[in-house]
Amino acid sequence: MSSANETLAEIKRGTQEILVEAELLEKLKSGRPLRIKAGFDPTAPDLHLGHTVLLNKLRQFQELGHEAIFLIGDFTGMIGDPTGKNVTRKPLTRDEVIENAKTYEAQIFKILDPEKTLVMFNSSWMNGMSAADLIQLAAKHTVARMLERDDFDKRYSAEQPIAIHEFLYPLIQGYDSVALKADVELGGTDQKFNLLVGRELQKHYGQAQQVVLTMPILEGLDGVQKMSKSLGNYIGIADAPDAMFGKIMSISDDLMWRYFDLLSFRPLTELQSLKREVQGGMNPRDVKFQLAEEIIARFHDAAAARRAREEFIARFQKGALPEDLPEIELVVPSEGVSIAALLKGAGLTSSTSEALRMLEQGAVRVDGARVDDRSLQFAAPVVLVVQVGKRRVAKVTLQRG
Repeated sequence: MSSANETLAEIKRGTQEILVEAELLEKLKSGRPLRIKAGFDPTAPDLHLGHTVLLNKLRQFQELGHEAIFLIGDFTGMIGDPTGKNVTRKPLTRDEVIENAKTYEAQIFKILDPEKTLVMFNSSWMNGMSAADLIQLAAKHTVARMLERDDFDKRYSAEQPIAIHEFLYPLIQGYDSVALKADVELGGTDQKFNLLVGRELQKHYGQAQQVVLTMPILEGLDGVQKMSKSLGNYIGIADAPDAMFGKIMSISDDLMWRYFDLLSFRPLTELQSLKREVQGGMNPRDVKFQLAEEIIARFHDAAAARRAREEFIARFQKGALPEDLPEIELVVPSEGVSIAALLKGAGLTSSTSEALRMLEQGAVRVDGARVDDRSLQFAAPVVLVVQVGKRRVAKVTLQRG
């Protein structure tokens, strides 16, 4: 296996799609440092873990010796990306965009190497573009092609208004790739259309076409919606350590593995080993502790991560519990016991069906962490603090039968 093929295998970790993979391999074989572009519109002052999925990939390219371009879309931010929107977005003012952009540079260097990162603003070339230049740019794409985009097509079919300036957004994002002579552009799966416009425009301008690399969209704390500050389901990279720890511990066990895949820097072999340990009876909570500590150490430091863990345990396993906490012993089979059977056996629910209902409602906590996975198993011996709702709580000791 050539070094280029090995590098490609590393790059593919966690990616959703590479268009065109063969082209990326050829670029890697050239041996020259590639220009890797990732753009962010400063529509809010703080970045969250969802943004870091792209930043982590950009960091990986840096470590492989390539040039990372962090593009702040201060010009496109005033238009508002219509991706995934069923109504026209309210454009931000220039002052709002600039104020938000100020915080980005400080935050991104918690992940990226400042010595190897080129920070650019797309107003640098767009402010110098005349009305005639913009018309020439718009002439390089058709309305029919724009309506191939899913969100535009749905709005057009539903007779919902589409403002002309929204058609300009993918064109300007694409032109950014021309201005930067990008070799690769990173984006979320929802950005695929915009990224491909960049490829087409580079061809129009006589440049080698960029490779498009899309990354999965990270779900928020609810495990359903895209992580978003407006939805309140986010973990901000500027959040305090204890807040970050608590939020990470609140995610479901299934979502935990998704976060490991997209956010952790651990080798794949190590993640596979952790999954085997959980399948063998290790408490998922202990693995989630490791995820929380890794992420907090990245954005704060290792000491802050340890303190956050200690405070979390003290708050949810000690301080927040009544002094006369009931203690219950359960004898369980060697293969373990399901969470529903545990709740019923401990007398915290009257039946298995009630246990399943409480799990679905998000009313169950184990050692302070909310659980909603009905397939969750616990192997003995272990001591757990189990809570259902606000009032039913017990210290449960599982013994192997």
